[in-house]
Amino acid sequence: MFDKNVAIEVENISKIYRIGTKDELQDNLAQTVFGFFKNPIKNYRKYRSLYKFDDAELYTSNQSDEASSDIIWAVKDVSFDVKKGELIGIIGRNGAGKSTLLKILCRITDPTKGHARIRGRISSLLEVGTGFHNELTGRENVYLNGTILGMTKVEIKRKFDEIVHFSGIEKFIDTPVKRYSSGMKVRLAFSVAAHLEPEILIIDEVLAVGDADFQKKCLNKMEDVGQQGRTVIFVSHNLPAVCRLCERVILLDRGGLVEDGSPAQVVSRYLNSDFGTSASREWIDPTTAPAGDIARLNAVRLQADDGQIRDTIDIRRSFTVEMEYEVFRSGSVLLPVFAFDNEEGLRVFTTVDQDPTWRRQPRLEGRYISTVHIPGNLLAEGMLFITCTLLTMNPDRVQFMERTALAFQIVDSVDGDSARGDYAKNIPGIVRPMLQWTTQFDPAFGEAAIGGL
Repeated sequence: MFDKNVAIEVENISKIYRIGTKDELQDNLAQTVFGFFKNPIKNYRKYRSLYKFDDAELYTSNQSDEASSDIIWAVKDVSFDVKKGELIGIIGRNGAGKSTLLKILCRITDPTKGHARIRGRISSLLEVGTGFHNELTGRENVYLNGTILGMTKVEIKRKFDEIVHFSGIEKFIDTPVKRYSSGMKVRLAFSVAAHLEPEILIIDEVLAVGDADFQKKCLNKMEDVGQQGRTVIFVSHNLPAVCRLCERVILLDRGGLVEDGSPAQVVSRYLNSDFGTSASREWIDPTTAPAGDIARLNAVRLQADDGQIRDTIDIRRSFTVEMEYEVFRSGSVLLPVFAFDNEEGLRVFTTVDQDPTWRRQPRLEGRYISTVHIPGNLLAEGMLFITCTLLTMNPDRVQFMERTALAFQIVDSVDGDSARGDYAKNIPGIVRPMLQWTTQFDPAFGEAAIGGL
């Protein structure tokens, strides 16, 4: 029986696809439709073969190596419950099944096996522009989305000004959405999804499109939604944001549920596994590497003071972080940037390349390695995440931004020679620098005080 305190119940859900034969690319929709009706029986059978599976076939695929099968398990036997008012994070590498699972929960696609029971009205933001009609204005799309969610025109009107103000696109609200940039679409789409009072809010990684200030607003808004007793499911590669926002995290890998627990527990499992991030990342295939129109990221590495790549750093020791990138079009001034966040999602600091050799100097084509040196006795103990960014100057533009490119742990010394000294209890703060202290003693002050009694 369905528990009234449960907003979402997922039971043994699987989503399976069959790898189809490659079709010739049709020039237009008319040719595609004509091709189907030219031989409807053949095409119907082909469609059924791609999306229908018998039990024996599923069993064989489940027992065999997926690489040798024409069946792909996008989601595989996933089960979990989400209580009303819970803020749940879902993490995992690309291709883990996160987006497919969300589409099943939002009823965009049906599961091949299993079922999901949903209690409450769902509002979701899964892809840039999802749910928007490009020919309609922003204003018209707000009312359209509200109507789809079952709200009356009066209810939407009451929320309208708040939605537009939060999105920050007041000047363009009566412009057709097809004229919007991807960032503007995300701003309005999130604002609509979060402000139309859904019982369940589902957000995918699309927030990565927005700027840092808007992302912060979104995280704060999701916290507010959760505090109002609504359910939030948040999928992201931004692990600090997941740790800050969520009270529970689910880890997916290859379509299966690997771990379900506290943020610290699950994120640690992710980082310490072969499918998480670590102190070194390299993109062998340039087609999958973060890139812009001028440069491409090849690798990011964190090295301890002994020159070894390590994901655990002694708080007293210095270390370096290096960004290896390739410039394939000369003539631009580039600015490498590293940003450090802690496990609570707080920005510890941002460091910008100040090497005088290349400051304000256009880059030539070729491979570059930019390195920053971090001194010991600066950072507090705990987990830290590094975002790697390359900017162009004049005009300012992001060439690439890899969030949570690296993750590492700062561990404190037990020898008493760190900034902690002999203090054994917890020391709050996001940095812990070793500073110079002096204490002066004046014995005459004590004698004068005693003499005056």
